Amino acid sequence: MGEGTTAMGGFVTAALGFPAVLFSFLLIVVIGYWLLALLGAVDADGFDVPEGEGLLAGFGGVPLSLSLSLLIAFTWFASLAGTVLLDDLELSTPSRIGFGAVVVAVALVLGTLGTRVIVVPLRRVFGPAREPSRMDFVGRAAVIRTSSVTHDFGQAEVAAADGSTAIVDVRQAGEGNLTAGSRVVLYDYDSEGEFFWVESLDI
Repeated sequence: MGEGTTAMGGFVTAALGFPAVLFSFLLIVVIGYWLLALLGAVDADGFDVPEGEGLLAGFGGVPLSLSLSLLIAFTWFASLAGTVLLDDLELSTPSRIGFGAVVVAVALVLGTLGTRVIVVPLRRVFGPAREPSRMDFVGRAAVIRTSSVTHDFGQAEVAAADGSTAIVDVRQAGEGNLTAGSRVVLYDYDSEGEFFWVESLDI
């Protein structure tokens, strides 16, 4: 009981010591923000940061609230470790201020690096959905829906990755007997003619 109380007291002392205290209050704000977000009082998505702009360059692609929260959390943790080291050195006040400034600078660098490590993979989650393209159908199987398919006529039904289906124009390069119900593969797309080249899957 006594050791636990002492450890907690030491933690609080370090968190309120210079320079960790500079980020401790920011961390309290972050925790309060996310508590309000859980209650629905604020929008957790916040604003986004375009890539390559200002001090937050490299944090774009995810909500600004999340980027800043990660930055503050990582920086606070690094500054807390630095504060503990300074406490162990028992420096004079002027020296403490000087070394404290160094700790702040290092903590910001480490916090930025740590945030970027997390943000990069999260961009795939928060990034804008890619617009569907007809090229997405290339390589997919389809079923012929017209009576035949020739070099200048034919249609087929193809299923997209999300399960939806579409009727597309198809063409056959060589001779073949593709009729309604035949299974084919869309192996190429002609952007000028806006049709797919197909080949039978029943060979």
